[in-house]
Amino acid sequence: MWGGRFGLGPDAVLEAINASIDYDKRLATQDIEASRAHAAMLAATGIISHSDAEAIREGLLTVLSEIESGSFRFQKALEDIHMNVESRLRELIGEPAGRLHTARSRNDQVATDFRLWVRERCDAAVAGLEALMRALVAQAEQGADLVMPGFTHLQTAQPVTWGHHMLAYAEMFARDRGRFLDARARMNESPLGAAALAGTSFPIDREMTAKALGFDRPMANSIDAVSARDFALEFLSASAICATHLSRLAEEIVIWCSAEFGFVKLSDAFTTGSSIMPQKRNPDAAELVRAKTGRILGAFVGLGIVLKGLPLAYSKDMQEDKEQVFDAADSLLLAIAAAEGMIRDMQPVPQRLREAAGRGFSTATDLADWLVRRLGMPFRDAHHVTGTLVKEAEARGCDLAGLPLEAMQQVHGGITAEVYEVLGVDNSVASRRSHGGTAPDQVRTQVARWKEILG
Repeated sequence: MWGGRFGLGPDAVLEAINASIDYDKRLATQDIEASRAHAAMLAATGIISHSDAEAIREGLLTVLSEIESGSFRFQKALEDIHMNVESRLRELIGEPAGRLHTARSRNDQVATDFRLWVRERCDAAVAGLEALMRALVAQAEQGADLVMPGFTHLQTAQPVTWGHHMLAYAEMFARDRGRFLDARARMNESPLGAAALAGTSFPIDREMTAKALGFDRPMANSIDAVSARDFALEFLSASAICATHLSRLAEEIVIWCSAEFGFVKLSDAFTTGSSIMPQKRNPDAAELVRAKTGRILGAFVGLGIVLKGLPLAYSKDMQEDKEQVFDAADSLLLAIAAAEGMIRDMQPVPQRLREAAGRGFSTATDLADWLVRRLGMPFRDAHHVTGTLVKEAEARGCDLAGLPLEAMQQVHGGITAEVYEVLGVDNSVASRRSHGGTAPDQVRTQVARWKEILG
């Protein structure tokens, strides 16, 4: 590649640390797509002949076919995907291949290829999240009336509906979807034509190549074009937040599948057995989704550390941007697909959910609210009265609905038998009709909204 300047080949250690072909060959499709756009632009602007451009186009299609069929021989001595493609192109078409690199550098070439690849993964993440959200909405629709315990601090707090709980995750993943769409919009500018860092003296048409590659516009500063990797960092940031949400969902599935909770069942499709304990059904898919989060968060931190001390413009450190992004993208898309599969497979156990919903004095807040509404009591006073009643029920070994009216009236004489109407879990959830509340009619309203959004 640079024999005119260097008399000797690289040391074996340098060759090993310098080569990136083992992983950046994943950019082959993007590299060839960008090269085809570049060659067409060079011909359209008169920088190379149309016959050379046609030879390059046909040759690149042949290279792509060889790569897709598995017959292409990648060579580590050629360092990266760009030189592997160019070298094979020269074998196929001869001298015209040498004109392809006119008015570009590997610096803007790799920046373009990598943007195209990350942009595609943003699209894949959006599609995967939409599928997951549809699965959650389907669960919510089926369980709009199904009562379950709501938790704070993993302690029973208030009764909620299954549908409401499912839609909480739909909201989370909708924000993740928005982050990937935002990241895609920001990265959708073309570095191609920035060359090494200063642009080029050739009369190129950067608008043409940007349009051909589906970019909104060319990047405005050639130094920034070859230096910027924040598009990859933003993709990893969105991935890390999304993975955190996936991990929270996976953790709940692990808990819910346990014998102690027994809230849901997963089929054989998403569980495994034990090599020694024949009774076991382990939620391994959920546990592995939970674990993938560490890899994705690590990739985000790793790339941030690579970039934090780099002066402008391009440095070879940037070669270390790809492996962790590739791995994080693979991990994320697999985790999203696994989560969708589990949600579609998951079967709630209504009896266990209902029994748990009534434990832990979960309607205590309903009692306090009743005291405020019916007796005009300040909420802080109602809170104190309710706490006293909870203590009495706990001492008697019953729930609030099991307390005799006389016992309640000893704490506050204004309490009437009407109070028992708010102490059932069904009445509790039905009363939460505020916007975004857990009442079944609110859940159905939100389900209808999401079905319209997701199509």
